[in-house]
Amino acid sequence: MRKAWVFNPQTGGKRISPAAQEAVKERILEHAKRNYSGKYQRIEVRFRGALCYIDAFQKPDVVKECPTTSMGESREQLIDRLRQIPIHLCRLRHFDTDRWTLAFYTYSRERYEPCVFPNGEWFGTPEEGFDIGAQYLS
Repeated sequence: MRKAWVFNPQTGGKRISPAAQEAVKERILEHAKRNYSGKYQRIEVRFRGALCYIDAFQKPDVVKECPTTSMGESREQLIDRLRQIPIHLCRLRHFDTDRWTLAFYTYSRERYEPCVFPNGEWFGTPEEGFDIGAQYLS
């Protein structure tokens, strides 16, 4: 019995060269700045093999009346600590310049879940992937 090969858009992909990494990072950051300015403190884009991870960091919403926390830290220390906690937006898998697959981070399962783009296709651009993950930005 022969096994049939089935394409899985959530596996494989092409390793992203350092030059391509820089170009994609610039595209994502420019898109975020143009479309989501004020909804985040900073965006972090990191790469591993064929994968691109996008995280956002926001200014924490801490009640002004909270002078200290149960951990014995000051309000300022609490805010500094909370600023370092990323909001995972999405993971992109590289196949070609404008051909990426998407996995949306689900906090209910604490993992990246495969996701199609709004047009119903498995493939899209990094900017389109960012738009999906940006649902977490308030």
